[in-house]
Amino acid sequence: MLFLDIETTGLSHHYDEITVIGWSINGRASTMIKGDSHQRLREDAKDALALVTFNGIRFDQRFIRQEFPDIALPPHHIDLMYLCRRVGLTGGQKAIERELGVALRSEIENVDGFAAVLLWHRYLRGDVAALETLVRYNRADIAAMGAIFDHAIDRLQIEPDLFLKRAAFKTWAAPSGWIEIPQFGLRTELSSAPDFDQLLAGSPAESARIVGIDLTGSEARGSGWCLLEGKKATFKTVFTDEEILRHTLSSKPDLVSIDSPLCLPAGRTSVDDADPGRERFGIMRECERELKRRGVNVYPCLLPSMQKLTARGIRLAESFRNLGVPVIESYPGAAQDIMRIPRKGAGVEWLKLGLADFGVISDLTVASHDELDAITSALVGSFHWAGLIEAMGTSEEPPLIIPKLDGKAHPTIIGISGPIAAGKTTVARAFEKLGFAYTRFSLVIDDELRARGQPLDRSNRQALGNEINRTGKQRWLAERTLSRVGEASAVVVDGLRFPEDHAFLAERAGGSYVHVYIDADENMRRGRYNKRAVEGDFDAVAGSEVEGQVESMRSLAHRVFLNEGGMEDIGPWAVKLAAELRDKTCQSP
Repeated sequence: MLFLDIETTGLSHHYDEITVIGWSINGRASTMIKGDSHQRLREDAKDALALVTFNGIRFDQRFIRQEFPDIALPPHHIDLMYLCRRVGLTGGQKAIERELGVALRSEIENVDGFAAVLLWHRYLRGDVAALETLVRYNRADIAAMGAIFDHAIDRLQIEPDLFLKRAAFKTWAAPSGWIEIPQFGLRTELSSAPDFDQLLAGSPAESARIVGIDLTGSEARGSGWCLLEGKKATFKTVFTDEEILRHTLSSKPDLVSIDSPLCLPAGRTSVDDADPGRERFGIMRECERELKRRGVNVYPCLLPSMQKLTARGIRLAESFRNLGVPVIESYPGAAQDIMRIPRKGAGVEWLKLGLADFGVISDLTVASHDELDAITSALVGSFHWAGLIEAMGTSEEPPLIIPKLDGKAHPTIIGISGPIAAGKTTVARAFEKLGFAYTRFSLVIDDELRARGQPLDRSNRQALGNEINRTGKQRWLAERTLSRVGEASAVVVDGLRFPEDHAFLAERAGGSYVHVYIDADENMRRGRYNKRAVEGDFDAVAGSEVEGQVESMRSLAHRVFLNEGGMEDIGPWAVKLAAELRDKTCQSP
């Protein structure tokens, strides 16, 4: 019988990893440290008839199969957690040991699973004795399994002919010499964690201005706020929505990253339990369900204790986006895993040490826990700006952003805005000739007019455009516009008219997005317009409601192109910008 227990960097089989595997079999106790060969474990597992663990079906077995798929675990698995429940022993392994009077831990009595994570991080930072304590803890877990197994067998009152004598699994799990720990040294290859320069240097994130917000559900409680300029962090604690908006907007960020739910579950219309869709659509989004499947403990966004936070996050995100500021929902915990920083429950000192090791430049000694989380949230924004992310969402639920080092690169998106007759479409078509997939907002509006049976004229287009914007469906329009080009890696989007269009495209493409504002002298634009065979007076069209926010797009644009020449000017300029994008040298505003 193979008695086995593992130690990991956390609870998620998706984001965390095994640090120590201990096992006992055939009168021998063995330990494997991360980086060791797993040959002996593979051989012992092959020879064993049964595997004995505590909570191993949900935890140990899953980690081992993921990290060491060539290990064939025994065909029978006795998970003592379930066996104990059958005989009235509930709770975790340590609680059951106390109830049964099993005393095998002596000097490591105060070490638990969370402390075991910190022991590993202490070892990575040069404390070899911490690894020895971790191995002692692991072996004590295994030894105690045998004693628990014996008690469970006694309580089951199994017929005597099953065993020739009283069960004694304790000596199997704790063979002679189990308490003798091998000597370990520091393995420098394990202690090296990725840092900002390794992951993000040379990417758009290196010069990006990212605001991170660790939001609370009440203005009476402080929220952590951080401006991350490349690696340099400036942080503070803010309280009201007005403070958050003022500090953020004055920082002129490329992106805002908020640690808070920023949308409702599809089908829900409000955060409170009186919502008529409460029973049908529930309180969880798909991203939260997926994180649960990955072993990450997350709170449903509409749990009663989360409702105020979710409402506040949605409200702030809408305010920012209406002003053209892109916003993402971030998950700092995943970034901490990538940076090999213990999760926030470990305490602020570990967060400070980990962020400093990652390369964050700031006086972190004075940072509060919330401010440190805001810095981490901003770093999620940095990963997003560089394209190293996974976007967890659905077509109806905007995504939660998770750092991912092998994430799919963002598409290159050029957004074109400008006043009537400035030459937006001419410029956009020039990029189309260079290989960019072409799409425009008016194509979706025309589809909607056809579905309504209305003529495709300027009046109807403007009326429908106003309706879409006024009813809060501008992001829906942008989503539909972009969906027309599928998975194209280079896209030009013609006809941005509202700041929210800019925010949406920046959220989708991060540092691979460039907003170009096309302009020309008004008399030149008037002359061009009058030469066209189009309906409507120039002044009336230019002054319409749908064109009312076009001028505000200039301040959001990364580039302004004065289009007062001809194609002989547009073509070379488009070629030059396309080359800059290919070389990833396009800078933020």
